[in-house]
Amino acid sequence: MRALGCSLTAALALLLAVPGPAVADERLVVGGQEVKTSDAPWVVALASRQRFGVTRSGQFCGGVVVGRSTIVTAAHCLTSDVLGAEPSAASDLRVIVGRDDLRGTAGKELAVKEAWVNPDFSAGTNSGDVGVLTLAEPLPDGRAIAMAQQGEPVYAANTPAMVYGWGDTEGNGSYSDTLRAASVLVLGDELCEKAYPGGADGAYDRKTMLCAGWPEGGKDACQGDSGGPLVADGRLVGLVSWGAGCAQPGRPGVYTRISAVSAMVTAHSVDAKQHASQGLAQLARPAVPS
Repeated sequence: MRALGCSLTAALALLLAVPGPAVADERLVVGGQEVKTSDAPWVVALASRQRFGVTRSGQFCGGVVVGRSTIVTAAHCLTSDVLGAEPSAASDLRVIVGRDDLRGTAGKELAVKEAWVNPDFSAGTNSGDVGVLTLAEPLPDGRAIAMAQQGEPVYAANTPAMVYGWGDTEGNGSYSDTLRAASVLVLGDELCEKAYPGGADGAYDRKTMLCAGWPEGGKDACQGDSGGPLVADGRLVGLVSWGAGCAQPGRPGVYTRISAVSAMVTAHSVDAKQHASQGLAQLARPAVPS
């Protein structure tokens, strides 16, 4: 799901449980195109068949590989409103890797060892919309994408970017069976603040969010894409979070700004901890006399 307004969270979760059309629509993510996970190996699907049924492998949100055992996603995907329980109690929560078509069995379905949801996430403001999943078994090298840090040029207005997901293609519950991507632009904070000044449509916070799309609409993330990646120049810049409608003129998609949450992700990443401990071990080794 992608939160449109926090009161709609449970309703959207139930919509995802409804089986989609037998034939996938040729448009995806709204206004996008079909892509392969081999070209975007860091894109994963979050699934729970107990909660969302067997259709489309039980997919309900997206996620991103940022370490061999570390998946980052949206916090609202891991709430009890969506999962029906806390992540620790969702026994069949799985991360699906390497599966383009959710009707098939390609790739792997990996169990979740641990889940962390940002305790400062606000369902009222959508601020701090980030969570971290630790896989029960590590992925091979080469699947992770780097998180863009503050000050990198990929956050500049009008930077070309791509958003990925298996979500709604029409804004009416027509969920995709296959992975899709849409080309968008990172938009300037002033435009985003004008689009979402507060009220029923939500308020944009430039410190923790960024928005992307096209001023005229036409391409966007939608329900079911939440937690999936916004990528610019090979760097992860955002996570699908919320918006008013899908692909509407003057209503761009709003994303969790990765530079605002990367430190939290790193703090809860087993991969980062292992890397740090290995670095300390190297420093602790005595020098070999020459």
